[in-house]
Amino acid sequence: MNKFKIPLSVFVLGMLLAGALSHYLTSLSINDAVSESIDNAASTEKNPLYWVAPMDANFRRDKPGKSPMGMDLVPVYPANSDASEAGAGTIRVAPEIINNLGVRTASAVIKPLQTRIRTVGYVQYDEDRLIHIHPRVEGWIEKLHVKASGDPVTSGQPLYELYSPELVNAQEEYLLVLNRNNERLLRAAEDRLESLQISTELVSELKTSRQVQQTITFYAPQAGVVDNLNIREGFYVQPGTTLMSIGSLDQVWVEAEVFERQAALVSIGMPVHMSLEYLPGREWHGEVDYIYPSLDEKTRTLRVRLRFDNADGVLLPNMFAQVVFQADSKADALVVPREALIRTGDQNRVVLALGKGRFKSISVKTGRVDENNAEIIEGLRNGERVVTSAQFLLDSESSKTSDFLRMEAADAVDHSMHDMHKRLRPTTEGAGSGAKHHD
Repeated sequence: MNKFKIPLSVFVLGMLLAGALSHYLTSLSINDAVSESIDNAASTEKNPLYWVAPMDANFRRDKPGKSPMGMDLVPVYPANSDASEAGAGTIRVAPEIINNLGVRTASAVIKPLQTRIRTVGYVQYDEDRLIHIHPRVEGWIEKLHVKASGDPVTSGQPLYELYSPELVNAQEEYLLVLNRNNERLLRAAEDRLESLQISTELVSELKTSRQVQQTITFYAPQAGVVDNLNIREGFYVQPGTTLMSIGSLDQVWVEAEVFERQAALVSIGMPVHMSLEYLPGREWHGEVDYIYPSLDEKTRTLRVRLRFDNADGVLLPNMFAQVVFQADSKADALVVPREALIRTGDQNRVVLALGKGRFKSISVKTGRVDENNAEIIEGLRNGERVVTSAQFLLDSESSKTSDFLRMEAADAVDHSMHDMHKRLRPTTEGAGSGAKHHD
């Protein structure tokens, strides 16, 4: 019996070797499992479904390459569990692809929305101070004191001299009445001379000198510049002839046009700013004077009349002007950058940045839209981030993923309804046969 006894030291050594071997095998299996998991994750991560062109989502290939525009194709990976949990239409993009596409995001914030409307306009005369010169009688222009359109004139300055047989006859009748000392006829003769635009100074001179003047001088009724000069010396004119116009440049009108969608933002008295290309750095401040009651049927624009002071006379008719309307600000509006908005035929969309490379395209309801920001009425919450660049590709992929999921859901519903009908059919037929046998 003693020859089979194992020394204690040998037994302890054997136990230690067995434990070491077991630990080694366990570690080896764990490492293999971890390596397998990493390999599986890597294979899942690095195996795209297909490659798509960055600027054309319909251009797909099963391997890397170039798009028709010469750009590298972008790999599209299958959606993971995180994307599935975020709902239909959620896609996942690898970080390196996000970097290559230049994806930028911005937060939806609540702030005052100051709407500015930029348009163009043309400087015009203030028609409230524009006078058209017409003769009251027919005759001939004997002398013209203004030579060209644009000539400045002062109030009371001679404009032209007219010879008219009717004016000569009116002066002779007035002298005959003077010799009769009939106050009633004298008053009638003076009224006729006044109606023919003969000045009171000329009537007083005629009463004193008792000499008929063959030509009558007519004077400017106000200061301004001559416009539409339609006569020359020797012209025969009639009462319907427009001889010239005199416009004041102390104030000017500017006629601008705004698009139909912006018409509701414009109101009378709204402040406006104007600048001209030939005077860079200078700005004029005015207001909306009148809004025309109808839209242009061809351009679908609303004509708006603006009023500006022009004391130095640098604003001239028919000048081209840049106009900015400063609309009323809307406080506490949820806004996103304008470039984040995707406009389609029937709705507006934005691409949400959900984090961890996940994106989802959603529909939103918009309000005011200015040159920088867009108001979001429904569909977004304060603080949510939206994509402001490369959003069209992301929206295309999100929409296709959402459509595929809806198709799969519809197919699942159809299959479930079909199975239910198959299960219910024997029961229904059995019940029917039983009822027939009972009868």
